Amino acid sequence: QVQLVESGGGLVQAGGSLRLSCAASGRTFSSYAMGWFRQAPGKERDFVACITRRDTTYYSGSVKGRFTISRDNAKNTVYLQMNSLKPEDTAVYYCAARSGSYYYTLANEYVYWGQGTQVTVSS
Repeated sequence: QVQLVESGGGLVQAGGSLRLSCAASGRTFSSYAMGWFRQAPGKERDFVACITRRDTTYYSGSVKGRFTISRDNAKNTVYLQMNSLKPEDTAVYYCAARSGSYYYTLANEYVYWGQGTQVTVSS
């Protein structure tokens, strides 16, 4: 069982930055693929970024070049650095985890989820 706790969300002006963190419980964090998803009101949960256990990263087209996912296995934490934020980035951001060697971009491929953290970007 893995528990995930996100933090770092908040209100920011367009063009600003935020860094989200996701702390994971358990001693096997380094073996997990990690992902970030987001869900705006009335919309589906969308893929944002993921990182494999070997630190390969993959991004959705809408955030590539602006967001960076990284992990610190010593701290059991995955991060999402978000720069040049836009109002359309406003959503609840969720951290997800699963075991496996590849990168995973579909929500139903992940087993463990955090409770989410709100990100609001004002224009």
